[in-house]
Amino acid sequence: MSRIDELLADLCPRGIEIAILGDVCRVRTGAAVSRATIGQGPGPYPVINSGREPLGYINSYNTEDDPIGITSRGAGVGSVTWRAGRYFRGNLNYSATILDRSRIDTRFLYHSLLFLQPRIQQLCTYQGIPALNKVNLEKLTVPVPPLEVQREIVRVLDTFAALEAELEAELEARRRQYAQYREALLTFSLGDRVAWVTISEVCIKISSGGTPSTTRSDFYGGGIPWLRTQEVDFGVIDSTGMTITEAGLRGSAAKWIPENCVIVAMYGATAAKVAINGIPMTTNQACCNLQVDPERANFRFVFHWMSNEYLRLKGLGEGSQSNLNAQKIKDYPIVVPPLEEQNRIVEILDKFDALVNDLSIGLPAELAARRKQYEHYRDRLLTFPEAS
Repeated sequence: MSRIDELLADLCPRGIEIAILGDVCRVRTGAAVSRATIGQGPGPYPVINSGREPLGYINSYNTEDDPIGITSRGAGVGSVTWRAGRYFRGNLNYSATILDRSRIDTRFLYHSLLFLQPRIQQLCTYQGIPALNKVNLEKLTVPVPPLEVQREIVRVLDTFAALEAELEAELEARRRQYAQYREALLTFSLGDRVAWVTISEVCIKISSGGTPSTTRSDFYGGGIPWLRTQEVDFGVIDSTGMTITEAGLRGSAAKWIPENCVIVAMYGATAAKVAINGIPMTTNQACCNLQVDPERANFRFVFHWMSNEYLRLKGLGEGSQSNLNAQKIKDYPIVVPPLEEQNRIVEILDKFDALVNDLSIGLPAELAARRKQYEHYRDRLLTFPEAS
């Protein structure tokens, strides 16, 4: 830290330059890619669109040595990503290509945009499909300290990022092992005492929610948890990133759901992902909320089943984001063994799930600590006084 402080004092004692993103970068939208094209794969080049993970792999690319991406539409709108090498940038992803690399280091801009991600997301609109307008993004202001300062900041932050990446790789290996074991436990033979039914047959109620008007400030910031699909990620949700008021609840299609529903994301970057709400809450319209009948199924068995079916369910989606609808989820098949067998399977899978997803123990806890450490130093290093 002292090295960076010394550089700042020596090279810019009166503060640093603040630039407009559109003046230092060329912001462009990627190209449309169809599901048919992705389905022709696999190819060597990932398709990066509205999420952090590739939509698939194809045989052509339209991006090389242009690693910074910003999601322009969908549940992950405003998210900043890094993808090195060659890949295909979809039309729901903006590039941020530096115009003069002798002025701005690419990794420095990436770390800066991660730091500014909350501000980017404030530029987005959330009425209907969340969207980020290119003109608004180009008005974002970014810090431009001397290049020597940028490179020293990058050196420090990349050290933390590398440690985080190592833990992520190890955790991913554990998750693959867990997925293989889950697949084995949820595979049944003809002689097993099971019934093939649809999701609707094991539910008391299936519903979606709604989004209060974003033009009404009195609709937001209340005491009612309101879930968006970007928060649906194969876990238990005990709090939400946004809340609404009683007025927002009455003035929209949002509605309460009881705790322990299985929530399926219907569209956006998280389409077909599932979660469980650990508390009563409301959701937006992109969530399909399954209130499971306890006399037919253990809700956690349904959760594990739908988690295991993620890729197959996502394959039923339509459009570039693999969008689903409530009817497809209602009609989706599920194998229902006797409740005692469901409970036995749940007990085993819950233990594995905790090992790879519980933030209070093991690798997940260590990874969470590393991420907080990176964010602490990133926020500290990228907070500058403006030039006087």
